[in-house]
Amino acid sequence: MTSQRSAPLNGIRAFEAVARHRSFTRAADELCVTQGAVSRQVANLESYLGVDLLRRGGREVRLTAKGMQFYALVGDAFHRIREGVRIVGSGVDDKTLKVKVPPTFGIRWFVPRLAKFHGLHPDIDVQITTSHQATDFEREDVDVAVQWGLGNWDRLSVDFLLDEQLVPVCSPELARSKPLREPRDLERHVLLRSMNRTDDWRIWLHAAGVEDTDWVRPLSLENSALTYQAAIDRLGVVVAQRAFVEDDIAARRLVTPFPLRVPGERYYFLVHPPERSNQPKVAVFRDWILGAAARSLEAAAAISTETV
Repeated sequence: MTSQRSAPLNGIRAFEAVARHRSFTRAADELCVTQGAVSRQVANLESYLGVDLLRRGGREVRLTAKGMQFYALVGDAFHRIREGVRIVGSGVDDKTLKVKVPPTFGIRWFVPRLAKFHGLHPDIDVQITTSHQATDFEREDVDVAVQWGLGNWDRLSVDFLLDEQLVPVCSPELARSKPLREPRDLERHVLLRSMNRTDDWRIWLHAAGVEDTDWVRPLSLENSALTYQAAIDRLGVVVAQRAFVEDDIAARRLVTPFPLRVPGERYYFLVHPPERSNQPKVAVFRDWILGAAARSLEAAAAISTETV
């Protein structure tokens, strides 16, 4: 049982940093003190509370059941404090929205639709950065982000945007010169893939009933956007994320020689800290991008398969 003396705030702060990083070393770096000082502060807190919060030993710090309970309470409070400092200290600009997206999502889907958002909200300046890495909102100057995964990011507001429908695509000219009537016909073509999506051909061919894939040796490009452009330029065939090539299919720059669409293993989500939901710029952007994503899914479903 705790005494009537004041709670050791330095210990609470040290514990929150250790629990968030799962590391005494990284917590010490953040707090600009020694690792020993962090350990002593946490020990003082445990003594004050009369419970063990951490299991020490090994490379990664583990929380006890009481530690997880305490972190759930104080972690949220510290997060709100940091967000308050960010807003008040930096004078958050309601007219600048900083968005972080995966590169191909940005090039193939987001940027082509951005003019519509700007037309609706010309007073909001959208600044875009790209990365495949998940956003650390506590360390990065980002308002909202689009992330690819399963949607299981703790302490973030998460909205589903787009699923993945994997389908091979190529230029109409390539499909006519070397007809693709069945999946094994792909052996006569150059296959393309992104370095960030090395399993797409395996996933699609397995769904198509092709078990022997020893002949599959795709030409690898840095990202999906490059592979799609290479397909348009008649270099080869790529398994595409349907939402990112729907405009090219509608314009006949690309065709889908096979009707089979295979669900991908990840999805695209809009994420941001929950406390930013009430910021007008975040709210209007969320409404717009969710609507745009819904229309994109409807358009992809409506486009008939273009066979050659």
